[in-house]
Amino acid sequence: MSDRLDGYASAAFELAKAEGELPRVERELFGLAQALDRSPELRNTLSDPRLPRDRKQAIVDDLIGRRASEVTVAIVDMLLTLGHITDLPELAERLSQRMAASQGKELAEVRTAVPLDDDTLRRLAEALERQVGRPVEVRTIVDPSIIGGVVARVGDVVIDGSVKRRLEAIRQMLTA
Repeated sequence: MSDRLDGYASAAFELAKAEGELPRVERELFGLAQALDRSPELRNTLSDPRLPRDRKQAIVDDLIGRRASEVTVAIVDMLLTLGHITDLPELAERLSQRMAASQGKELAEVRTAVPLDDDTLRRLAEALERQVGRPVEVRTIVDPSIIGGVVARVGDVVIDGSVKRRLEAIRQMLTA
């Protein structure tokens, strides 16, 4: 699966770049991937082999419709046609990594309980850049389960400053 997804990500990167739409396509695929991650019902519906492809396409059209780039629509359509729509989150991540690398940056995935404003996002990016020693491209994911704080992943480095982790540590101390 890794080679296949690398091939998809490479093709998506080159196509989006050639069309001059790389940042837009990356952003749109990332957003759709987040929708799939947040909604098991959507993921199960789009991956259900019993559901006709045209019905799946109608669902995707409702989600991204005319607002999305033609390149994004073509990539999602390809995944639907091949029965690999559940690969979209991994494909989107690999595309994000390729885009960041093409700009000499490292991809930083940041999970927060609430959306971050631009100033907070800028300061967080600067702090992560100091931590890893390279420029970073930040992708935020709103994840209410972390309760508060931030969980950042840059490559293999994970910085967990979430309230959830702190509460788990306190619980472990109390039960020990």
